[in-house]
Amino acid sequence: MRYPRDFRGHGPNAPDAAWPGGAKIAISIVLNYEEGGENNILHGDAASEAFLSDIAGAAPWPGQRHWNMESIYDYGARAGFWRLHRLFTGMEIPVTIYGVSTALARNPEQVAAMKAAGWEIASHGLKWVDHRDMDPAEEARQIAESIRLHTEVVGEAPRGWYTGRCSMQTVDLTAATGQFDWISDTYDDDLPYWREVGARDQLVIPYTLEANDMRFATAPGYTEGEQFYTYLRDSFDTLYAEGMDGRAKMFSIGLHCRLIGRPGKIAGLKRFLDYAKSHNGVWFPRRIEIAQHWAKTHPHKRLRRPTQMGREEFVATWGGIFEHSPWIADRAFDLELGPAHDSATGLLNALCRMFRSSSAAERLGVLQAHPDLAGKLAAARRLTADSTAEQASAALDALTDAERDGFQTLNTAYVAKHGFPFIIAVRDHTKATILAAFETRLLNDTETEFRTACTQVERIAELRLKGLLP
Repeated sequence: MRYPRDFRGHGPNAPDAAWPGGAKIAISIVLNYEEGGENNILHGDAASEAFLSDIAGAAPWPGQRHWNMESIYDYGARAGFWRLHRLFTGMEIPVTIYGVSTALARNPEQVAAMKAAGWEIASHGLKWVDHRDMDPAEEARQIAESIRLHTEVVGEAPRGWYTGRCSMQTVDLTAATGQFDWISDTYDDDLPYWREVGARDQLVIPYTLEANDMRFATAPGYTEGEQFYTYLRDSFDTLYAEGMDGRAKMFSIGLHCRLIGRPGKIAGLKRFLDYAKSHNGVWFPRRIEIAQHWAKTHPHKRLRRPTQMGREEFVATWGGIFEHSPWIADRAFDLELGPAHDSATGLLNALCRMFRSSSAAERLGVLQAHPDLAGKLAAARRLTADSTAEQASAALDALTDAERDGFQTLNTAYVAKHGFPFIIAVRDHTKATILAAFETRLLNDTETEFRTACTQVERIAELRLKGLLP
């Protein structure tokens, strides 16, 4: 069974974005252009729009136009856009447009202004509608039509994509086109990342629904520009501090012409932009520039992931992590494994679960499968490759005759008392500390040593996996 959700992402040690010029933060300003692409019976839809407006509690009007709703969307095109255009061009801040293709087609003057300003115009889908229940074949058709219409209206094909009200298949369908340098239908990280979709290595640049003016139209949300400014400022301060510590991140800010374009709301945005620009090391890229930088600086590297393997390959690859005990990997294969188990820590957890839940007799068998330290198997060069390398790491392969005799005496006494070999994660020790632990643990009762040996077996497995997986 394979679990599709990825809870690991970049993991505990996310890469430094290494933004150009040593920037401490990349601020991506996104302006959603939806005016003329929303639900409307004029557009062939069944009802009026009811999403993201200043009408409290708005609901669709089936089979009817909604004059007030249309007027609010019209405001975004007629007034809000131009106010934002003046703000961004005046401050020399480039913007990425999420442009609904049918909206772009109905707004030629705004499109001309976007192009003249050098803004990136990405695709926001064919229509600003909900894709949740859309048949995958129909959604794929609409994606293709959106690309076609966008190219016809703008003069060049979109290189980025964001649907917004997407379906479970939207990300894979857009990636499968091979069209996009980036897609943004996720909200799961502060950094870009790669997603493997078939043979396609697709860059994902996560977006935001919280540093977003949509909260002027949702509850809980903002009621005044000052609240928006405060939230943006606090987000910036946190991310900027991380960048100062060598963990530079990306900060996406989502905007809508009909919302932030209102006078009382845009004041908070302007206050934030002034604040951000007062700091050194702040980069305002378009999303295409983020994509280009990430592809160059952090190119994707495919690896054979445990959760992509069939049972035979899985057991053959990971069956030796616990010494001569492939049954542990065989049982782990049947767990609910997902992307979180494609790391050393994740796979270790799965294998250890099977080891811990096995019978005492089975765990004893694992202990007994381990070789003696500097024992006869080592002398005869009959250890596994892992055990050979581990014992060599503490110079146990280069003992004097007296040292070897000492180990043999300890091995014999330990096995006679406890019924299994002395087990220790050799890579954590030196020859001297191994001998000291050997002599101390020889005095323990068998129950204590059984628990200790099992813990050491898991540590050995951890070290082996860390040499093979991220």
